[in-house]
Amino acid sequence: MKNMSSCGFLLGLAAWIIIVFLRKKGIFIPVISNHFTDFITVPMYARLIEYVMINVLEYQWKPDFKFILSSIVYLSLLFEVVGPMLSERFTGDILDVIAYLAGGMMYYYIKLKCLRSA
Repeated sequence: MKNMSSCGFLLGLAAWIIIVFLRKKGIFIPVISNHFTDFITVPMYARLIEYVMINVLEYQWKPDFKFILSSIVYLSLLFEVVGPMLSERFTGDILDVIAYLAGGMMYYYIKLKCLRSA
């Protein structure tokens, strides 16, 4: 499970780096550039915090449903409400919120299924 989570995080990070690189080169793939990055945000956020808690702070912790849900709300408010108020670079988009929700629920479901089968 730990290797699968780390592998998923690294794949998400690689995908994000490739998307940023393509954007800088002027290559823009609408669904991938607009919503895929939001879809992988909550899983990567949760995995990064889990890694820090376990490996840096040496505290045994796993993200639960309340953490995933609060992460979705937090990231949605930050990037879809507050961000657009502060910068034209951000755009408030309900589809991004749906992508955060879908990514978070997918991550929670996979973690739940993998933990029960392990």
